[in-house]
Amino acid sequence: MDKFVVRGGNPLLGTIKISGAKNSALPCMAAAILTEDEVILENIPQVRDIETERKLLASMGAEVELGYGRAQHRTRIKCGILSDPVAKYEIVKTMRASSLVLGPLIARTGMARVAMPGGCAIGGRPIDLHIKGLESMGATITYDHGYLEARADRLKGAHIVFDKITVTGTEDLLMAAVLADGETLFENCAREPEVTDLAAMLVAMGAKIEGAGTSTIRVQGVTSLHGARHRINPDRIEAGTFLIAGAITGGDLNVDSCEPSHLGALIAKLEECGVRLDVGKDCVRVRSGGGDLKAANISTEEYPGFPTDMQAQYMALATQTEGTSTISENIFENRFMHVGELSRMGANITVQGRTATVRGKSPLQSAAVMCSDLRASASLVLAALVADGETILDRVYHLDRGYERFEEKLRGVGAQIRRMGDVFGKK
Repeated sequence: MDKFVVRGGNPLLGTIKISGAKNSALPCMAAAILTEDEVILENIPQVRDIETERKLLASMGAEVELGYGRAQHRTRIKCGILSDPVAKYEIVKTMRASSLVLGPLIARTGMARVAMPGGCAIGGRPIDLHIKGLESMGATITYDHGYLEARADRLKGAHIVFDKITVTGTEDLLMAAVLADGETLFENCAREPEVTDLAAMLVAMGAKIEGAGTSTIRVQGVTSLHGARHRINPDRIEAGTFLIAGAITGGDLNVDSCEPSHLGALIAKLEECGVRLDVGKDCVRVRSGGGDLKAANISTEEYPGFPTDMQAQYMALATQTEGTSTISENIFENRFMHVGELSRMGANITVQGRTATVRGKSPLQSAAVMCSDLRASASLVLAALVADGETILDRVYHLDRGYERFEEKLRGVGAQIRRMGDVFGKK
């Protein structure tokens, strides 16, 4: 099992290029189910979840070629015949995004059989809103031995008001609605850039969608979609993680090939902490201000609020700020699993319910720590970058699910980090 060994103390200096967003790429790959034609996706990150999605689509009968042509980050998908529209448990058990094939499968084939999803152990992420929406569109849903089975001759347009904001629910039902009969009106939709990215791809395939990126989306169903070429958004969470890496190490780091407009809440909070940022068209430079960083409180919210996927990384930064920070987690009920490991490194953190109190300017020390989920893994690496001594991080396969060549990118800007074990993707 892979481990990272990190020796702290080096400021990060140089440029890091941001990869495509895993959380955009996964629904866009699922959207290829909606057409018999070829779909080409560019800027696909090389991470474990993408490989899992490839296996999932291939198991249904699709042709999926990662690294298509000469472009390492281009993917070709052709779902000509979906001979087995089943998302099998043995493939999807590690990936939450398996539920994203539910909507497109039933819209395209009239049936879907999907194993209940897995993924990070950060709390319940039920798909009841997916099910409720599909039933409103005329689907019949049953459960059978851990599988959800959905059937419909053809989905019908409906007026769907989400009980709570859900990113995957919005994406899944949006894909179902584009081939439904008539108009579908969605209210209380997720506004994340990943939803907007998916909608842009669907429009390129011939879908009729208005309002993506707002809380109200209107879809006019069409009888069929065609192939398309689409470029995936930059990964805003990877960009945010490296911005914090630059800030926590007191470095001078240029985070390149990103979309600064997607980072508004994080940029504002870092500036509140006293981090110096130069924001360009497609890059953000983070520089040491020479003085102590100041504590600032955060509360995670749906986009455009502070992202839950940046909470753990921000907590690592908060251990190094002057003063006390409170961090409120409002999205997932079990997303403080990194607290115990940060405390092992010397952090002063107390948790009460969904709020963590971080007393800053703690001298962190190296330790053997365990990664529990994707973003917690990144948090521990950030802490290790400023810890005294050599920190060993176990179970970094969590990190491989969502960050491409993470340790290589950090090493390229001066971090002392190496991987021990079988490298992901090594032949």
